[in-house]
Amino acid sequence: MKLLILAANGQIARIVEQRILNEPQFSDVELTLGLRRAERLSALASNPRVTVIETDLEDAASVGRAVAGQDMVFVAVVDHDRDNRMTKNVITAMQAHHVHRIIFTNILGIYNEVPGEFGRWNLAQVRSGLAAAQRSDQLLTNSDLAYTTLRLPWLNNRDEVKCTVTTRNEPYVGVSGSRQSVADVVLKIVADPDFAANDSIGMADPDTQGEDRPVY
Repeated sequence: MKLLILAANGQIARIVEQRILNEPQFSDVELTLGLRRAERLSALASNPRVTVIETDLEDAASVGRAVAGQDMVFVAVVDHDRDNRMTKNVITAMQAHHVHRIIFTNILGIYNEVPGEFGRWNLAQVRSGLAAAQRSDQLLTNSDLAYTTLRLPWLNNRDEVKCTVTTRNEPYVGVSGSRQSVADVVLKIVADPDFAANDSIGMADPDTQGEDRPVY
């Protein structure tokens, strides 16, 4: 499999990259890592399974060059652009190059699916970017791509993989989760592209359910 990771220097993206390069079950995965400044991932560039390229998600031609020849795309950043240029550029490039499977990062709360006091607090925190996040998800839903929207919890750096995954039509369980847990969900999709296809999923540590603020 040829996997393109865009915004490849993000913390979750880096966990995904390291696990792919070090775990035997992913030995057949070739990585293309797209980011604005390629030198940030220069340490990976010597790996024969890695191609590092400079990619500007807001530039259609740049995204097109990155997408060409890939099997799957993971966008490891939330599209908060009021014009959703990032989402539109990725969808257009994938359609043009006949790449079908995409994983796209987003935020929790885009369906008002977060209950209780935490849901009200979360809505207040994300309000400025909520409309753009909702449009990004809707653009993916309306496309002909096999998409997965990842509605991220409030993140922490705990050294653990522990989360409950919820679908679009289920209440969000938990308020916080580790970056390692999110990366693990991404890797489940890489290992089985049918997992969570054409769905929007949330993931959080179930032990944080009922908290009214993020758990770090």
